[in-house]
Amino acid sequence: MAAVMEISTSDNKTLASTQSSSWQMPDTLVIIFFVALAAAIMTYFIPIGAFETQEVSYVSDGIEKSRVVVDPSSFEYQYDVDGTPKLQPVALFEGDGGAGFFNFAFEGLVSGSKWGSAIGVIMFMLVIGGSFGVVMATGTIDNGILRLIDKTRGNEVLFIPVIFSLFSLGGAVFGMGEEAIAFAIIICPLMIRLGYDGITTVMVTYVATQVGFASSWMNPFSVAIAQGIAGVPVLSGSGVRVVMWLGFTLIGLAFTMRYANKVKRTPSLSYSFHSDAYFRENQSKASLDSRFNLGDILVLTSIVATIAWVIWGVVTRAWFIPEIASQFFTMGIVIGAIGVVFKLNGMTVNKVATSFKQGAATMLEPAVLVGCASGILILLGGGGPTEPSVLNSILNSAGNVIGQLPNALSAWFMLLFQSVFNFFVTSGSGQAALTMPLMAPLADIVGVTRQVAVLAFQLGDGFTNILVPTSASLMATLGVCRVDWGDWLKFIWRFMVALFVISSIVVVSAHYLGFS
Repeated sequence: MAAVMEISTSDNKTLASTQSSSWQMPDTLVIIFFVALAAAIMTYFIPIGAFETQEVSYVSDGIEKSRVVVDPSSFEYQYDVDGTPKLQPVALFEGDGGAGFFNFAFEGLVSGSKWGSAIGVIMFMLVIGGSFGVVMATGTIDNGILRLIDKTRGNEVLFIPVIFSLFSLGGAVFGMGEEAIAFAIIICPLMIRLGYDGITTVMVTYVATQVGFASSWMNPFSVAIAQGIAGVPVLSGSGVRVVMWLGFTLIGLAFTMRYANKVKRTPSLSYSFHSDAYFRENQSKASLDSRFNLGDILVLTSIVATIAWVIWGVVTRAWFIPEIASQFFTMGIVIGAIGVVFKLNGMTVNKVATSFKQGAATMLEPAVLVGCASGILILLGGGGPTEPSVLNSILNSAGNVIGQLPNALSAWFMLLFQSVFNFFVTSGSGQAALTMPLMAPLADIVGVTRQVAVLAFQLGDGFTNILVPTSASLMATLGVCRVDWGDWLKFIWRFMVALFVISSIVVVSAHYLGFS
């Protein structure tokens, strides 16, 4: 264990000199800035337009539900007084609460509501970061991990397959995504203790949920809504999708295991080797005979009970960000009280407060990235279909292009379009409401079944959540694992290419096989 975990000074110097002499990926915030600049430039060339909306009804779980979606035939450009399509170029700065280019960071940070991106996700991150700051301050997680490693020597290889499969199942069954952030806080120290790295943690938590999310047969936030809007029987085609979920889960697991084993053999090959130093340094003094008493057992019981309670609430009560955050905040208070009573790591009431603030502070960097990424959508006019925007014009133009293509190529372009569009609208239900009213009629026109159109939507929407920096959940999970998005891109691009190629084969094959 010591041989795996200890890194010599000479090794660090060698790694540092290697990194300094080679080209480095720009910081994530730099990348977001230039993407925002490109979005602002687009507003000088692409006219604005808007849709009208309509309400559609569908049956899910025997209950009739309705949803407001765009009317695909209602798109109209806005026109100037001389009758030419109107441009709405973004100024460098806008007063009176406007969204100029240099406003995008602030506007992105305060956009949304408590139910979602960006402000809701940011506050969610701060609350759970604070709560787990209290948990980590008790020392229970670190000591528990050491005991677990000691008791399971020789069976560590089972951790990754079991955890990956469970998270993939969670993504498939109830759309697990944001919940992975909290789990990653706990699992990351475990993975690094086992000789893996932060990237392995992101793979077995967040990436696994998105593999399940994308290939689900029953996800209420993507498949069910998309099928309802498209007029396809809700949860139909489950047999095919279950097989698809198994296949993609095995592919994701194989990719993760291959990388994890390589890192375990040669730690310096890790893409997050430098950032993992934070965890290695904080754990280097612990030993297998560390304290583990009744207080620690109560702390772990509180964590397990909270997680079980949250899963129950998500599945049976449709809890989302506000409710989940409240449960974890309560957990932090309870564990803080346990720490004070049992004097875990010398916990006092003031230390509980300090630990909460320090835990929340660790989330500030990913929170800033989440807000700035959300500002890109604002520069393009926002995600509202009835508000004239560049984004609506892009959506309409893409639909027109796809409608002119041969059927098999149209099916593939639907997948490509949904993958690209997810950069701007990362919400599965939101993207379904915007795109499926256009894609479903287009499918009829070009000879593609609506079931295939839904398949293209779910695969395109789900898998790109693994990559795009506009995904709040991805950026938050990378943040808690201290993995920079640039390092993540260096690692994950091969997996993304593989997923897209396989998804393309699945969509085109489904078309030729008449999947309906």
